Amino acid sequence: MNNLAPSDKALVPFVSVDNMMKLVHHIGVEPMLIGLADYIEADFKRWELFDKTPRVASHSEEGVIELMPTSDGEVYGFKYVNGHPKNMKEGLQTVTAFGLLANVGNGYPVLLSEMTVLTALRTAATSAMVAKHLAPKGATTMAMIGNGAQSEFQSLAMKAICGVDTVRLYDVDPAATEKAARNLEGWGMNVVACKTAEDSMEGAQIITTCTADKQYATILTDNMIGAGVHINAIGGDCPGKTELHKDILSRSDVFVEYPPQTRIEGEIQQMADDFPVTEMWEVINGTAKGRTSDRQITLFDSVGFAIEDFSALRFVRDRIKGTERFIELDLLADPDDPRDLFGMLQRAAS
Repeated sequence: MNNLAPSDKALVPFVSVDNMMKLVHHIGVEPMLIGLADYIEADFKRWELFDKTPRVASHSEEGVIELMPTSDGEVYGFKYVNGHPKNMKEGLQTVTAFGLLANVGNGYPVLLSEMTVLTALRTAATSAMVAKHLAPKGATTMAMIGNGAQSEFQSLAMKAICGVDTVRLYDVDPAATEKAARNLEGWGMNVVACKTAEDSMEGAQIITTCTADKQYATILTDNMIGAGVHINAIGGDCPGKTELHKDILSRSDVFVEYPPQTRIEGEIQQMADDFPVTEMWEVINGTAKGRTSDRQITLFDSVGFAIEDFSALRFVRDRIKGTERFIELDLLADPDDPRDLFGMLQRAAS
């Protein structure tokens, strides 16, 4: 059986896609979403301890490749992630990712993991954790606009963490809606396939937008949004990509992860640089107000931030201990004599 104890060689635990899926099923999808949300919320509470920087992005006409680093002073983490909307037409994932944790004291990696599946889980867990603080009390219905790879995770996270029991699905591609409805069968939710975005919002207290096109879009217009709802805007995640009409932002109290990144990549890139926002960690700490009235429109302008990935990797690191849900990689050259790297190379010839 694998364990994470030190060995004679500097072996690095690696969680493959296969082992990540086995871990999810071992824990359970909904318990894992709850566990991830707890870890993310705990790290939001100690937000000020972390190194914070907007993600390092390399943009092209086809998409974007990004690095998302952070550290709490003891552990360093980063995620590599891409976003290529055209991939779907070629039978490829729009988003793929992997991540790493390292010991700040000696720089040695302590975990390498796939993060395509894990990012979907942590994004949904973050959405639901925030909705727990901002959505109307007793919310039971969510409109899920954009029924791609995130839609099922978002729906189940809202169910497990916020008590949502009805999801109303809409996508410009009916096949995507059929896919999401099929995948959500048997999960204890009332699933309604809708023909328009307006129809999907009927009776919804939470509205989630998650579309893939890399462009300025108007998925929601101002007249579609009534008082008292919580909008979970997670599709805008790079410069030049938005989903909401700017008038919605003007009517809403907007909550973000890290303003310097969100002003570049989020819905608020449409607004002036001094457009007021509230950082979500302050709401969780009780130093800023979240929902204050029944008619207030709250909007989580989420672009994803490195601390959330750090939290997810930390959760996985803790949950694989004493299991067989990882393999050990001979990733680091670590000679007995740190000064004799060449000698180690020479001895390998024999």
